[in-house]
Amino acid sequence: MSRTAPALDIDAILDDDGTRIIVCCGSGGVGKTTTAAALGLRAAERGRSVVVLTVDPARRLAQSMGLTELDNTPRRIMGNGTADDRVDAANGGELHAMMLDMKRTFDEIIEAHADPQRAQQILTNPFYQSLSSSFSGTQEYMAMEKLGQLRRSGDWDLIVVDTPPSRSALDFLDAPERLGRFLDGRLIRILTAPAKAGGRSAFKLLNAGFGIVAGMLTKVLGAQVLKDIQTFVSALDAVFGGFRQRAEQTYRLLQAPGTAFLVVAAPERDAMREASYFVERLADDRMPLAGVVVNRVHRASASTLSAARSAAAAEELEARREHDLTAAVLRLHADRMQLAAREQREQEHFTSAHPTVPLAQVPAMPEDVHDLAGLRQIGRLLAS
Repeated sequence: MSRTAPALDIDAILDDDGTRIIVCCGSGGVGKTTTAAALGLRAAERGRSVVVLTVDPARRLAQSMGLTELDNTPRRIMGNGTADDRVDAANGGELHAMMLDMKRTFDEIIEAHADPQRAQQILTNPFYQSLSSSFSGTQEYMAMEKLGQLRRSGDWDLIVVDTPPSRSALDFLDAPERLGRFLDGRLIRILTAPAKAGGRSAFKLLNAGFGIVAGMLTKVLGAQVLKDIQTFVSALDAVFGGFRQRAEQTYRLLQAPGTAFLVVAAPERDAMREASYFVERLADDRMPLAGVVVNRVHRASASTLSAARSAAAAEELEARREHDLTAAVLRLHADRMQLAAREQREQEHFTSAHPTVPLAQVPAMPEDVHDLAGLRQIGRLLAS
């Protein structure tokens, strides 16, 4: 590239005992999950105890690690029978992987931070069951919770987080603030007012304003739904403070020097624009950006033969109706050179806007990565 970005030293990050969390973020379809898994494998084989947490619902991570599925419990990755497809533990490292189960994580929080009677009341509440499965922002908040749990456990040297695709990958940074807005909202205060005022008799003594609001909500939601919501909010009220505190602790953990954010992109216009957005957003939130990984970069082996000369030679052979196969190869080479030039321009645009951001490039692979041997190769390319 005419504007050369600083080189991203992946092994320096993985080998640094001070690096405890790596967060891979980026738009969809850029190889983020594969990058996270490859980083985890390389760190484990260099002697660290690693867990890879994926928030992406895709099953690619499990498949590439030789598992049929991942769930909310870290599972040790050993690999299959062949030497190339096993985790090399010669340096004393271990590799674990897990997939965030949003509802199960929410249930675990309730069970851990409420007495058994209150926990049962919350877990069986119809409103809670809906909230824990589909409420907007719940997945991001639970990702914060699970990351905090993994870090507090002290069981791993390094946690690699594979975030959801697109800009929602950074929504978990907003989880503490959104949770605070939800807890401090007028509706929550209204619904918890009867319980805080002393139960059913106190409910009757509340001002007429509450009665009007409750009447309106009953018409909109129905009496049973409103009752379920009130019961849920009252039961959960004592647990909410811990929610917010832990989310804020995890947010500060992400800002700490032991965390490294890697933005994963592809050398395409939209993906590089998204990478710029991520870089700027992380800077705004004072999150420690380690660098950008550009996946699936196309390179031509015969780079001294330009696209123009290759296309001209192909055209001449086609006009003479000679060497059809050679002409086809020359056409393919011209296309490859043009593609490489476009990708280089997109990376130059990014580097011009962010000249100090370290960059690593991973060449396009002939086929998708589907096993540990493939992940190991990606790790070597990341570090080369």
